[in-house]
Amino acid sequence: MQNSPGRLSLHIIPAPQNCDLHRGNLTEENQMTPRERLKVVGTTVAFSGLLLACSFVSTPRGRAHDRDDDTDPRIEQGFDIAPVQLKLHGKNRDLVGLGSYLVNTEGCNDCHSAGPRTQYVLGGNPYFGQPKKVNPATYLGGGRDFGELAVPPIGSAHIISRNLTPTPKTGLPEGDRTLAEFREIFRHGKDFDNLHPTCTGAPNGGCVPKPFHGELLLIMPWPNFKDLTDHEIAAIYEYLKAIPCLQGNYPGPGGPGANIPPEPADRCSE
Repeated sequence: MQNSPGRLSLHIIPAPQNCDLHRGNLTEENQMTPRERLKVVGTTVAFSGLLLACSFVSTPRGRAHDRDDDTDPRIEQGFDIAPVQLKLHGKNRDLVGLGSYLVNTEGCNDCHSAGPRTQYVLGGNPYFGQPKKVNPATYLGGGRDFGELAVPPIGSAHIISRNLTPTPKTGLPEGDRTLAEFREIFRHGKDFDNLHPTCTGAPNGGCVPKPFHGELLLIMPWPNFKDLTDHEIAAIYEYLKAIPCLQGNYPGPGGPGANIPPEPADRCSE
């Protein structure tokens, strides 16, 4: 047997001349010695094993690096369910598709929109039995008011969901966060904006009372998201870089009393 690139060549071993192939046994005049018989049997077994191995490698199940096996079906599904036009130039397409799948099946827009009343367009609310149509004017732009974390006099801070869309200025999502910062948010719930520090004196609308930890995001379910892989977090980040910029609904229904500064008026300016 000889191998050449991409080809398997087999040399058929001729049958010993002292075998009577018509009768299926050896002639009386030219009987094989035990050593010769053992050699033929061994060659036959090895040849049969080789054929079996070649047959297994040639089947789809045996190809460990088959391209179809490496394709994540969530990538194309992510593109199918993305509710907005995506900007793919300069982006990793596979990460964007996977990120879309994760964002749009895990309910991110449920919290990071302006609230249930504007989450879907008119006639596109699935809870009314209508075909789902996400409102692109509020998609992941933040501004949903989750109400007061604690009622007065304990505290009156309103928790408002953040704007996750990217700015054209940097092309980065969630307040121009880097991937390292974004991963820190997912892993540890760190609030880089520090909008609601822990109260050091009397509770007010701009601080959160103990035992709440003001350096953490108190509504985002990061205790669950922290278990995502680095690859999945990077995919979510890449997807958020590809969606359109929106002006966030800050300071939200709480108004100036929520102590949440409005976003710059030119946030989405080129």
